Amino acid sequence: MSFGRLERPTGDKPMSEINVTPLVDVMLVLLVIFIIAAPFMASRLALELPRADTPATAPAAPDAFVAVSLDAQGQLHWNDEPLDTDALRQRLRDTAQRNPATELQLRADASVPYGRVVQLIGLAQTAGLSRIGFVADAAPPPTGR
Repeated sequence: MSFGRLERPTGDKPMSEINVTPLVDVMLVLLVIFIIAAPFMASRLALELPRADTPATAPAAPDAFVAVSLDAQGQLHWNDEPLDTDALRQRLRDTAQRNPATELQLRADASVPYGRVVQLIGLAQTAGLSRIGFVADAAPPPTGR
């Protein structure tokens, strides 16, 4: 037996290149996250009420509806008949008992505070009416200048 030096296998050389595969994976994941999140960050609500452009064809009228109007002085009207809040509450309750699918068409003057409109919506929902439509006047046609 010889007691010489044992030869070692030379093994692999050290890698001098950067492995970009994990970097590309991380970047693609971040890209997907930003693509999904971008619409949520850019969304904002800009409203100009109560004007609305009317479509070329009007939507079909519901089978059953009642019209509740609120004028600039705060007076309530049920199908053009003036009434107070308690009478409105009772009529909404009666209407909901007869047909819960009845649509409430709400017409409010532009000067009415938003909080008052929300109160009317709450009255209707408490009475059992869940279909509420907001009626607006058509916007004036644009002037061609």
